[in-house]
Amino acid sequence: MEREGRNLLTALSEAMAEAVARGAAATVTVDARDGLPASGVGYAADLVLTADHVVERDEIRVVLPDGQERPAVRIGRDPSTDLALLRVVEGLVPTLEIAEREPRVGEIVLALGRPTPEGIQASVGVVSAIGEALRTPWGGRLERYIRTDVTMYPGFSGGPLIDVEGRALGINTSGLAGIPLTVPIRLAWRVAETLAREGRVRRGYLGVRAQSVPLSPAHQEALGRPQARGLLLVGIEEGSPAAQGGLRVGDILTAFAGQPVEDVEDLQARLVGDAVGRAVEVEVLRGEARRVVRVVVGERQEVWEGARWPFPGGPRWRFRRRWMPPWAPWWSR
Repeated sequence: MEREGRNLLTALSEAMAEAVARGAAATVTVDARDGLPASGVGYAADLVLTADHVVERDEIRVVLPDGQERPAVRIGRDPSTDLALLRVVEGLVPTLEIAEREPRVGEIVLALGRPTPEGIQASVGVVSAIGEALRTPWGGRLERYIRTDVTMYPGFSGGPLIDVEGRALGINTSGLAGIPLTVPIRLAWRVAETLAREGRVRRGYLGVRAQSVPLSPAHQEALGRPQARGLLLVGIEEGSPAAQGGLRVGDILTAFAGQPVEDVEDLQARLVGDAVGRAVEVEVLRGEARRVVRVVVGERQEVWEGARWPFPGGPRWRFRRRWMPPWAPWWSR
């Protein structure tokens, strides 16, 4: 029995070491600030995804896993997710393999970083929570996040969170709320795709607070289709696009621009990109009656670098680091 236990531990240890090796093959060093460099991951052959807050200067160097050093330029940034996309000059970047499913609470995960020339670094833990949305101290809004008990060592921001098979579950950052969080990989990849195409992410704004609720058989009959859930509007901001379009507290939002909406993530996905500035048909249930209203989607304003500082005038003495809240640990970079 004791021998069998040792064999199981050995097998687990070897599997985790192999997982680290697979994730390390696409984890790079990003040197874009004074002090300790950070990490990044290969998104495409010439593109690296990293944490936005670690890119503090225009002169950027990326060190590939094989030790080659290449210059890079930032082609886009998204403060809401703390992600930035870099284009590597004359370099072939190994691309990261992503997991096909979201992690589960309690699942064993590993955080990777490559902030120094000594090579890959790793830390192990479990997923402790998966959150639907997070408002950052400077006004941004992260649509979804993963929290773990993994130790994020200095320079791990921008590196991947991987499963025990070496596939990426998300991108780690300590620059959103003063505590280490992970941006889920599908959200991170969606942001990277938009940054590669447009250089920034335009996010629509309706001005509603909502929660997912089940739809009764009578509701589904009114819709004329089967749909398990909708979004109950529990708050509408005065003067917002939702208010101007005639949406009311108590409406159940069931479709946006002809696409069913069952939860907050569905609605957020529909609000990114081309929807901004357009009049969109929004389907709601009011009582047990189906109604369609037209809402002109606003653009959510991001809070950029100059507005993040807690004192007038922005950064002083050429000190460009993003302000962190008082509870942030000293290594939250």
